[in-house]
Amino acid sequence: MRAERDWTHADLAKALDVSRQTVNAIETGKYDPSLPLAFKISDLFGMSIEEIFENDKDGRLDTSDYS
Repeated sequence: MRAERDWTHADLAKALDVSRQTVNAIETGKYDPSLPLAFKISDLFGMSIEEIFENDKDGRLDTSDYS
């Protein structure tokens, strides 16, 4: 979704008030965002949290559509 808008990691990080590294970690599945951050992401993209984040079979967040 970030790439579809031609946003860099830095662009998205600034919009969410987080570091570029945080955005990268969320996109690669190395970091699960806090609930407040998930709501910020949801609001920014105009989608529900469930539409953006799905649990994979191991119970981890699948953020493959996020980037």
